[in-house]
Amino acid sequence: MWTLAWPLVLAELGWMAQGLIDLIMAGPLGPAAMGAGTLGNMLFYPLAICGTGVLLGMDTLVAQSFGAQDADDCRKSLVNGVWLALALTPPLLAIMWLLIPLMGMLGINPRVLSLFGPYLKALMWGILPLLLYSAFRRYLQAINLVKPVTLCLLGANIANVVGNWVLMYGHWGVRAMGLEGSAWSSTGARIVMAAVLGAAIVLRDRRVTHLSWRPDLSRIRRLIALGLPAAGQIGAEGAIFGLVTVMVARLDEVSLAAHSIALNVVSTTFMVPLGISSAAAVRVGQAVGRKDTGGAALSGWMAVLLGALFMATAGLALALVPRWIVGAFSSDPAVIAAGAVLLEICAVFQLFDGFQVVTTGALRGLGDTHTPMIAHFTGYWLIGLPIGYVLCFHLGWGARGIWTGLSAALVLIGAALLLVWRVRVLRLVEAARPISKKTVLF
Repeated sequence: MWTLAWPLVLAELGWMAQGLIDLIMAGPLGPAAMGAGTLGNMLFYPLAICGTGVLLGMDTLVAQSFGAQDADDCRKSLVNGVWLALALTPPLLAIMWLLIPLMGMLGINPRVLSLFGPYLKALMWGILPLLLYSAFRRYLQAINLVKPVTLCLLGANIANVVGNWVLMYGHWGVRAMGLEGSAWSSTGARIVMAAVLGAAIVLRDRRVTHLSWRPDLSRIRRLIALGLPAAGQIGAEGAIFGLVTVMVARLDEVSLAAHSIALNVVSTTFMVPLGISSAAAVRVGQAVGRKDTGGAALSGWMAVLLGALFMATAGLALALVPRWIVGAFSSDPAVIAAGAVLLEICAVFQLFDGFQVVTTGALRGLGDTHTPMIAHFTGYWLIGLPIGYVLCFHLGWGARGIWTGLSAALVLIGAALLLVWRVRVLRLVEAARPISKKTVLF
């Protein structure tokens, strides 16, 4: 599990590093720029990640085909994953375009709003390469080829840093574009990511270029049937963070900056179990493909253990040194004080955040993408959001109230999905006797 997981963890951290670098490099532009960048990302990513979520069905189909040693079927899923990425691009672009005037109607801070529109418009050009990158990555990791993914993210981060330096602040004769320059740099980095992984696939397997690239509607429907619930789950999670960012944007600039920092910090810690989750989906799916029930169960539990160890450590760090962490992003005393309070709240749900994301991956390897979607929608939208709204606006807690509601939601979701995974393991054991229960259960 660790052999497959660590390059994916580095890849997820590399992906998250782009956002962190953008936030840090936007710091000298002031709290309004930091807030506008976070608002733009919190609206862009839920939609973009919903698109990539539809492609998560490739984890199941490619991994199970690879476990069954059917390379041609793996390639067919790749081809149709690319077609699906192309089909998803126009509707996602249309929705993002409509969000720009919508934000003007919601009472967003005027200084934040003036920077938000140009930023999101520039980000939109990165949708197609982001979806293609996701399709290529799902294929590569499902066939145990993960190092190109890590190297790709490393190169993209270097390109993003250079691009930010040139475009945001005006170097090498280029006009300083401020926050908008950061978005154009991110778009360029995503083009690099898609190109590098596409080249890695062709170099590894020349037969890909000789396949029929006609779309197979039946396979696309299978990908959608598996991926749509996963996209719904990711959308429910991403949209809630986008919505609470809009809610915080109605408060003062300091609260929005503190919220931005807390969101980026917990998103960074989340990347480690997210990488482990991808490895869990692949390992469990491969075991299912070769009809190794015990291997599937053990792979899932080992992923849960790895995720729990890291997230428990992360929770301790957020609880013990919150001011030091916030200080790495901002030197403003008011932002540091407000951000430290939010990180102390975040420390409460770290372990359960690890549970929910890793078990989501393990269940996806089994082909179950519906249960996580239901759990996330219920936890976030029916429980966490109402609690956060009441605490923030009716009881006067501000951003603290919103994060308290999110914490309650994540604790419930993590506990529920861990229980679901255990029940599924019991069913696997019962269906595949005479495997001993003690080999697959904690």
